[in-house]
Amino acid sequence: MLTSPLLLESARAAAPSLREAARDAWIYALPLIEMAGSRSEALKRVAPNQMVAATALTTLTTQFVTTPNNDTLYARAWLDLDAGPVTLTLPPSGERYLSVALMDMYSNNFAILGTRTTGRDGLRVTLLGPQEAARIDGPVLRSPTRWVWLLARTLVDGEADLASAVAVQGRIQVAGKAAAVPPARAGRNAAWDDYFASAQALLDENPPPVTDMAWLQRVEPLLAAQGIGRRFDASRFSAAEAAEIQAGIDEAKAQLRGRRQAPVVDGWMYPKSDLGDFGQDMLYRAQVAVGGLAALPPVEAMYMRALSPQGTVALDSSRRWRLRFTKERLPPVDAFWSLTMYELTPDGQAFFTANPIDRYAIGDRTPGLVRGADGSLDLWMQREDPGPERRANWLPTPQGKPFTVILRAYLPKDELLQGSYRLPGLEAL
Repeated sequence: MLTSPLLLESARAAAPSLREAARDAWIYALPLIEMAGSRSEALKRVAPNQMVAATALTTLTTQFVTTPNNDTLYARAWLDLDAGPVTLTLPPSGERYLSVALMDMYSNNFAILGTRTTGRDGLRVTLLGPQEAARIDGPVLRSPTRWVWLLARTLVDGEADLASAVAVQGRIQVAGKAAAVPPARAGRNAAWDDYFASAQALLDENPPPVTDMAWLQRVEPLLAAQGIGRRFDASRFSAAEAAEIQAGIDEAKAQLRGRRQAPVVDGWMYPKSDLGDFGQDMLYRAQVAVGGLAALPPVEAMYMRALSPQGTVALDSSRRWRLRFTKERLPPVDAFWSLTMYELTPDGQAFFTANPIDRYAIGDRTPGLVRGADGSLDLWMQREDPGPERRANWLPTPQGKPFTVILRAYLPKDELLQGSYRLPGLEAL
């Protein structure tokens, strides 16, 4: 059967340029690159298929991932399911919030176990890799990728509760066969040839879902979606083509720095419905991988970020800011809420900032909060001590650096999930 010249011309017109392919390939691979970086750092301290658990809340000196929280203990493990099934045990948690997020190498939460989904009585489940053929008695979860990042969160209800929270978290267990530590991969600021070589190796290690094939067909000049053992060969590109590839990457980085296409109401950016399980929302997935890797889906936790009057996430630390809740309009949650302060890095990541009272978050469990006579709650954000009447409600901002604040609402109620409740605007004073 002969193909019409018009059809051939149409196909050529629809094919992306090398610049466009490089842009889309860089964006697509970024979550793999970020996940691999997190994996490499973690596996310097603990072997695959073993868990490491914090015994204190994350602080300035112990933060290990962008936008950490200061509300829950973290326990984490990197699981290699090619070594065989891994058994995960969750303990009874009672009234305490507990979640265990299981993320594939594309940064999607393919399952969340704990308070909301599996209940408070504990659970034992077996995790299987995508190719595992074993027959297992009892609950089973199959991962879309060979590697899984397990990240558990256990609520700490104040300093007096820390020991009890540590005890509960200590009963979260993983058991699996020994596995080798994979090689380190290039980071997001690597040269284009190193970046795509690492991206191809990660695609080979963790083949993409079939639902990504349309996207991957567009980037095949740079990344091969199928075929075991494929390698990226930079030498096949001419100098002019290399310049096109670099231009595409520059465009991708500009898109990455752009504002997320997410709902904004009263100066707060709300999560998109596909946060944490992104489907084909590739740019959003990449932006979250840099600015909030390991974010939970909204049904588990909602993350609202305040915007400046100019519509950016960077807020001016030389000004004073206030967030006021009326008595009736506190965030509606079934677990807890908190407002966390971060300083912003030049590449858009967010980390705790040094401050004179070592406070990184404030929320519904903060002891000593002072309310107005009408039951309202004012939270003050500024560098200088606001004085004895406001100090209990003070969240210090960084010195001479832009900051951002995120309000977390764990187990949000329907009115927050569905949008009938909205946060009050942040006031610049």
